Amino acid sequence: MNTLEEAEVPHHLAASYATGFGEEGRAWIAGLPALATEMLERWDLERDGTAGAGEASLVLPVLRPDRTPAVLRLQMPRQETTAALIGLRTWNGNGTVRLLDHDPLSSSMLLERLNSARTLASLTDDDVAMSTLAALHARLVAVPAPPGLRGLGAIASEMLDRTPRAITRLAAPADRRLLRGWASAVAELAGEPGDRMLHWDLHYDNVLAARREPWIAIDPEPLAGDPGFDLWPALDSRWDDVVAKGDTPRIVRRRFDLLTDALALDRARATGWTLGRLLQNALWDIDDGATRLAPSSVAIADALRTR
Repeated sequence: MNTLEEAEVPHHLAASYATGFGEEGRAWIAGLPALATEMLERWDLERDGTAGAGEASLVLPVLRPDRTPAVLRLQMPRQETTAALIGLRTWNGNGTVRLLDHDPLSSSMLLERLNSARTLASLTDDDVAMSTLAALHARLVAVPAPPGLRGLGAIASEMLDRTPRAITRLAAPADRRLLRGWASAVAELAGEPGDRMLHWDLHYDNVLAARREPWIAIDPEPLAGDPGFDLWPALDSRWDDVVAKGDTPRIVRRRFDLLTDALALDRARATGWTLGRLLQNALWDIDDGATRLAPSSVAIADALRTR
């Protein structure tokens, strides 16, 4: 079978699109089987496994005409998918999954196939996992951001504009104080937002084993900015395991040191931009109805403050 049946579209993907994009999202999901068939035919691909999906895309393992394994990734065109295409073209496989072809109109991507069954989270030694991620991260942020990406300066300005109203929606005075503090850290740094190309979502599960290199990053959401704004996903990786070990501050500080050393970052600036990332996450949570800050965010902020 070299088509996609409607029943193969995972329920969680359909639900994610319905929740996130309403009628537009439901319409895109309805058209997904036809889009998959079109792309399979256009690139002369043969299906080679079961469809998979994240929150934003459907992934089909395929074989190219020369029998090379690849992956067809389908997602609704939006700002994030345009940024991903810019990033993948610019990195050109240097530390990231290689973009083999793409359709600008539909944002469909043909990507090299990696070992999706083995992520960096499979490494039991956290120092080894974090050091591996940090070395990969350093390669990615060494690249200047090309034109066409969102900039951290505009994002920081928007966050600062939204913070006063968000503070009023937090129930606990301690949370309000924290949010003000995170906003103050961003205000101090906003005038120098940086110009590196950030992955923006580099955590253990977005680093896959491969043949071309031992480990390769996937699913970038690039923007232009300071690498310090890019550290939170790594600090938050496998968070339940961090908490279970009972020494959260030490582990967070150890991870932070490994990252800032590998990326050659000023620790004070990196701390400030990490607080900025916590602010961004909190603003999103508050928009979704949260009245308390996420415990993991509070724990990371406390660990960095007391280092």
